[in-house]
Amino acid sequence: MQEALGILKKYWKHDAFRPLQNDIINSVLSGQDTFALLPTGGGKSICFQIPALMQEGICLVISPLVALMKDQVANLQKRDIKAVALTGSIRSEEMIDLLDNCQFGNYKFLYLSPERLQSDWILERIKNLPINLIAIDEAHCVSQWGHDFRPAYLKISELKKHFPKIPFLALTATATARVKDDIVAQLQLQKPQFFQQSFARNNIAYMVFEVEDKLHRIQQILKKNPESSILYVRNRKSCLDIAAQLNSLNFKATYYHGGLSPKEKDKNMQLWMNEEAQVIVATNAFGMGIDKANVKTVLHIQYPENIENYYQEAGRAGRNGEKAFAVLLTSPSDALQAKSQFLTILPNTDFLKTIYIKLCTYFQIAYGEGINEQFTFNLNHFCQKYSFPILKTYTAIQFLDRQGILSLSQEFSEKITLQFLISSKEVIRYMSLNPNDEEIILAILRTYPGIYEMQTAFNLSLIAKKSNHKEAEIQAVLARLKEKEIIDYHAKNNDATIIFNEVREDERTINRVAKYLEKQNRLKIAQLDAVLFYINEKKTCKSTLILDYFGEKATKNCGICSYCITKTAKKTNYNLLTKTILELLEKEALSSREIQNNTKNTADDVIFVLQELLENNKLIIQPNNKYTLKS
Repeated sequence: MQEALGILKKYWKHDAFRPLQNDIINSVLSGQDTFALLPTGGGKSICFQIPALMQEGICLVISPLVALMKDQVANLQKRDIKAVALTGSIRSEEMIDLLDNCQFGNYKFLYLSPERLQSDWILERIKNLPINLIAIDEAHCVSQWGHDFRPAYLKISELKKHFPKIPFLALTATATARVKDDIVAQLQLQKPQFFQQSFARNNIAYMVFEVEDKLHRIQQILKKNPESSILYVRNRKSCLDIAAQLNSLNFKATYYHGGLSPKEKDKNMQLWMNEEAQVIVATNAFGMGIDKANVKTVLHIQYPENIENYYQEAGRAGRNGEKAFAVLLTSPSDALQAKSQFLTILPNTDFLKTIYIKLCTYFQIAYGEGINEQFTFNLNHFCQKYSFPILKTYTAIQFLDRQGILSLSQEFSEKITLQFLISSKEVIRYMSLNPNDEEIILAILRTYPGIYEMQTAFNLSLIAKKSNHKEAEIQAVLARLKEKEIIDYHAKNNDATIIFNEVREDERTINRVAKYLEKQNRLKIAQLDAVLFYINEKKTCKSTLILDYFGEKATKNCGICSYCITKTAKKTNYNLLTKTILELLEKEALSSREIQNNTKNTADDVIFVLQELLENNKLIIQPNNKYTLKS
């Protein structure tokens, strides 16, 4: 394997392979179908990139993530390795040129999404390429039991017919035993060699803490561990709010979410990568291709959607092998919030049928017609017209897309962003001088309170409804405000394109896929239940719970998680703590945090004693949330 090591040194400047990489490369080079389950940061891409470089021909890489494809192609091109990705934004003529380059231009890597394989002409061109390896990244997407099932992945097995002697390499970071079996069956892997790293991350302390004040606990954690950190949140607004709060508390914080421009993403990422920001507050859009070795803490302050995602995100801590922390903060209302967030947006068969029929009505497609018809589509306008909830509708349309009933050319994104450039006093003055614009401006300010601080995504149809004006009138007001330099206003033509892949058959169309919808919904519910169990289980090592989920048995407790440290921690003398708290409250009323700071006890212990004293009528809580003795 000296040749493989030589390539690793030449292009990647590493002196040795990570665990299992060498074995996987050997298996692929021997022509064997191979299954590699390597946790986040395990170096999956090296496992197909090096054997592809060692052989004549081109490696076909199938991946569902456009951003990851672009990232890997850019990294290969930086190393003077010829690679190309066929993403959704490329026109057909350009795609023909790129495929010509792959055939005659000595390219080494062709990346494409599984949906591309559904185009017969692309499949025909691929059949004529000198393929030396077929790598299937994020292979769990082929399984209906995986956390991101994509029906287009089921088509990949057809490549076996055209390339019977070419090895398949299936790669994933997270798969349960059931998902692994399903991947092998669906991809038709022939006597595959299995390589799997343990899911155990012995240097990561998995912590779950129930807290009253999350921001205060975040402050404590970041002060105690001032090294590089990631704080995951569920939405863009939380990203900005929490980053701003941390900066006001003198932490150097930046943020990252899917709505930022590439320039802003890169700027914020570099602040964090270069240690100019201690913490990056991010949605799950952050993470692909991130390999920062010294991340000390990964914090979650809202529930993850499933254990697979949590494990991947938590696994970005401690890649240098030093002790690191994966902390999940929870409060009593979080479980209800998570159920509302994740489960209320799941469409049932009746809702799916309604959305499909209304889409056909919206685009005036008659029964028995519509195949291959293409339309521009604005999600907000569609939902406004029929009074549909946006997220649930998007989930339903996404399901129709994944089942191949229709195709979305791109993700939905906000069409307009704007920001007020003058102070609120000046805006009030403008409204007094221009009373015809007042209703529209007030509707904007009430709907988007943060619009003075940042560029804000703007829903035109919503403001039209709230202000009781036509969309054209609002656009005219925005144009005037921009001209007078009162706002910074950007209108983008980012509507989605929908292509109908089948003739309209209403019930017959939906009934055919209803069983898949029901299975998907059951899976989502089971996944959230697993998250709730991980958080609420108080009598088991957290690392053991994660290993159990992935079908791996722990031989011993980790010794460092939030459960394990309670077993080794010195027992609190509650009688003494009760006496100390009563003595403190004789002098003055105090909040629970002030009591905690005075007694140097944990928040959990202080709250436990305060609740006992309240139940025994020894204390009362004042309106300002301070505790005082009952007279």
